Formats: sequence, structure tokens, C-alpha cells
Amino acid sequence: MSIGDDCALLRLRTGEELAVTTDLSIAGRHFQLEWHSPEAIGHRTLARGLSDLAAMGARPVAAFLSLGLPPQIVGRWLNRFLDGFFALADANKTPLAGGDLAESPAAVADIVLIGAVHRSRALLRSGARPGDLLYVTGQLGGASAGLAQLKKLAEGRHKRASKSKPVRELRIPPDLEDTLQPHLSPQPRLAQGQYLARHSLATAAIDLSDGLSTDLAHLCNESGVAAELDAAALPIHSAANLAQALHGGEDYELLFTAPPSARIPRNIAGVPVTRIGRMVRARADRPQIMLVTQSRSRPLESRGWEHFS
Repeated sequence: MSIGDDCALLRLRTGEELAVTTDLSIAGRHFQLEWHSPEAIGHRTLARGLSDLAAMGARPVAAFLSLGLPPQIVGRWLNRFLDGFFALADANKTPLAGGDLAESPAAVADIVLIGAVHRSRALLRSGARPGDLLYVTGQLGGASAGLAQLKKLAEGRHKRASKSKPVRELRIPPDLEDTLQPHLSPQPRLAQGQYLARHSLATAAIDLSDGLSTDLAHLCNESGVAAELDAAALPIHSAANLAQALHGGEDYELLFTAPPSARIPRNIAGVPVTRIGRMVRARADRPQIMLVTQSRSRPLESRGWEHFS
């Protein structure tokens, strides 16, 4: 496999099937040229697609990247974008097998990821059953908290620059690097998804790109079940609050279900795994998702990312 011919030729291992995903990132909607460094945009462009593969338990095989860019940012900006892209690609053994570059009035990045998963072992959204337990990897709300802090920095910088100098690239203070890391450089949970698939542990899985409340609803809809979330059990990032953990998007953690008999490790490949609830039978007279606290239970509305909302 190499770049240079009209098509890429991909070879899978015996007993594997393809997993294919695509994701579109648009300036002003998914990233801000004034806020995000080119390296962060490149990293996040690839991370979105890799997280989809992780949710299926697939290993990356190849990436295809198409860019539409205004002519004024082709050059150093593009090179830095590719630095961020290839750093994550190399870390996850994901070769760039092709793509395209064209002039565009707005910056647009379209990523296509090809993955491979053992036949009959792919993780789906549709396998959860009443009685299954609900788990999540890592921490929740960190990306949303980081985005809020980034916006605050950008607004403060804009006020100062409007009185004197033109606005330049946003500089991240060293004391905020840890807070912004979950947003600027999220880590797709490929090793964790592959472990779950390889050991046939999960009955259903989804990656948290749109927010826990919204993505859990997607899983419930596909599986025809309802869910109870334990608020006290949620692994909330130290910089985030409960609302950000429930509704903030782009954490790119794995949300999955497993039967009570499954032995789920407390951590997989160095990433903690937390039990946060259980799946129950769906009923017409009961909300789809209930948030259980020490004092009461209440319906949890889907308030994460919704396209065209």
C-alpha cells in the first residue's frame, strides 16, 4: 500500500471484515482557526475517525484525508496540520493511503478510516439487554471543560488585541495545558475496544462523541432498552462539572454494556474502566434514561450534540 497510484490496495488478514467510517470537520463548526493550533486540528480530525473504529473493536488499516483550504493557509499551516495528524497516525499505526487537496473558501477536513475486525466479533450498538451493566472508559466532561476554558482565553485575547495588535495564534499558558488536553488532543480508545472485542466481553458499545446523555440514548434506541445512570459513580474529570460530564461532547471514551457475569477489568491498557449504571427493560410509561442520585431519580434528557438542532 502506498500513495502515488490511482487507488490504494488494502489486504486484510484471514477471517477479518472491513469497518469503514467517515467524518467531516468544518471551520467555524468543529474547530476555530483563531483558537485551535493547526497541530490540534490535525490531531482532532484523525481522532474522530479512530474513535469510531475503537467503538467497533476494530484495528486501523488505512486513512484517507481530503482537505479543502483557503489559499492563504496553504503552506506552513498545512505542514503543521499534517504534523499533528501524523503524530497520532504513527502512534496508532494508521498509514495515510490517499486523499485530496483543493482550494476552498472555508477550511474543511474529511477523513475516511478503514479498519478491520474479526468476523462476528465487531462491537455494535444493538446488543444491549435488560440486566446488562453499563461501563465507561476514562473520565467524562474533560473535553467540554477544556473547550469552555479555550473560549474564555480566546475572548480575553480578542478584547486585548482589538485595542492594539492584530489577533495572532492563541497561546496556551503552561498552567492550563492539562485542562485543555482532553479537548485539544483526545486519545481514541483503540486498545480498549479491541480488547473488548477480542475477549467477547461487551454486548454493545458506542464512542462518546456527542455527549453521554445523547450517545447513551443512541445505544438504547438501537438495542430497544432503557438505562439507569448512577450519578455518584460517574468518573468526572477534575476540571468538569456534572452537566459537562452528562452532556459535553468529544470525550471519545467508550461506553459499553456487559452481562453481570462478565469479568470487566478495572483498567484496560492503562485506562480505567468504571461501572456507571445498568440497562433495564424499555417501557412506554417510563423515561428512556433515568439519572439516579442519593435523594431521588429523575429523567435525563438528551442534551448533547445534535446535528441541525
